Amino acid sequence: MAIDPVMAAVLDAFPVLFDDLTAIPAHEVRAAFESREPTPGEDVASVEDLEVPGPAGNVPVRVYRPDGTTEPAPVVVYFHGGGWVLGSIATHDGSCRALANRTGAVVASVGYRLAPEHPYPAALDDCFAVTCWVAAHADDLGVDPGRLAVAGDSAGGNLAAAVCLAARDRGGPTIAFQTLVYPVTDLEPDRWPSMAANADGPLLTRAAMDWFIGHYAGDPPPLDDALAAPIRAADLSGLPPAHVSTAGHDPLQDEGAAYAEALAAAGVPVAHDDFPTLIHGFVGFADVVPAAGEARDAIAAALREGLG
Repeated sequence: MAIDPVMAAVLDAFPVLFDDLTAIPAHEVRAAFESREPTPGEDVASVEDLEVPGPAGNVPVRVYRPDGTTEPAPVVVYFHGGGWVLGSIATHDGSCRALANRTGAVVASVGYRLAPEHPYPAALDDCFAVTCWVAAHADDLGVDPGRLAVAGDSAGGNLAAAVCLAARDRGGPTIAFQTLVYPVTDLEPDRWPSMAANADGPLLTRAAMDWFIGHYAGDPPPLDDALAAPIRAADLSGLPPAHVSTAGHDPLQDEGAAYAEALAAAGVPVAHDDFPTLIHGFVGFADVVPAAGEARDAIAAALREGLG
């Protein structure tokens, strides 16, 4: 199925930062990525920036509270995408505002450490530490630890899945739901036909995935480490219910779909929505591409239902 025509038109006008980011040092790509002027996000009732103790120092966390919440509110710990190398609380500010407004949940966005300066498992360690902190400080935050979800897009989806595995195996915290948006679930791209079919993007390419994986997980990467590649987990049972979203024009489509299937086979309640006309990163276009906006709304609706 062809790319949504509005999405295609937006892509034609979308400024390309680098023709080949794999030829540029990571810090230069990151600086350019951060320098883009963000689209103003939706209003929320309040935004608060915190510093949460982590395994290697404080971790920045931005807390969004939507209008109309009644304490204790449900809470979503959010991990941004960007290949574990790019992205920040700032780049995903608009997405987190929209998620808070559509779920009625408090959203805590995590500024985890980035590769290659901080390779695996630094990002995971930060994300797990913040999730534990939110659960332990639920009263201070005015949230319900029994309605705590994790969510993330792309590399953030990978981190959300890994945090669920870690929480199960380390005795908590209890996670009620996981939302995985076009997640990375494997570190071996050649296993997946969609990686070849969508090797040239748009936006995310096969070469870029090698670059991201190399920076985060090393060369060679730890292919069988489930906390780096959740689909390699020997046992997926006992994980939180999940909603997995994939896109038809995304190199990651197949591994996201396969992870949803593997969760279901392990007895985990899971719903999988594929958006065949959309691309990797479509949530970032939700305010200008109607089909992407509808997909964002569906993702938020599934999360809201999962939180009860």
